[in-house]
Amino acid sequence: MATLLELHHRTLTVSRDLVRRVAPDVLGAATPCADWDLGELLAHMAGQNHGFAAAADGPSTTTGDFEPRNVAADPAGIYSASVDRVLAAVAAEGATERTWHLAEFSPRQDFPGQVALGFHLIDYVAHGWDVARAIGTDPVFDDEVLTTAVRIAEQVPDGPARLAPGAAFAPRLPTADPDADLLVTFLRLLGRDPDWRA
Repeated sequence: MATLLELHHRTLTVSRDLVRRVAPDVLGAATPCADWDLGELLAHMAGQNHGFAAAADGPSTTTGDFEPRNVAADPAGIYSASVDRVLAAVAAEGATERTWHLAEFSPRQDFPGQVALGFHLIDYVAHGWDVARAIGTDPVFDDEVLTTAVRIAEQVPDGPARLAPGAAFAPRLPTADPDADLLVTFLRLLGRDPDWRA
């Protein structure tokens, strides 16, 4: 079985491949993230990559580390550089054995590196799907990535906090169908409508 680090690498690789298909003239496209067009979503994703890289580097971060990065000049290049940055940081010796300070998530609480890496993985499975839907395609995550993503998503608390402004995920949608495919199950756990189309 692949390690979480390997699964995270595969997840980010899929997201990078999807963003390489984004032309600058479609940055205004709608996304499943209602508050963001495609350019804003990619800016958020690049910023989060840099923020998580700073957390993996340690010992602390600021909210500025997670600020969106404008990708308008070169969406694929700017995003790809952020992927390189986070993959190098999380793979550094001892990075996932340390605690990570994620200033954007909590000013006081630190998180075990493996837990924080899981946060990042599910965020980029979700955002990979967001990007794919915005450009009219489907992401191709392997079953091992999706099985892990579902397991982590099942542990994300549901409830009123998901209705708050700026919440990372919407309230869960029903996921009772045992025959639903893994990606559909994952999306519904995070409150995304698998049938969303631009």
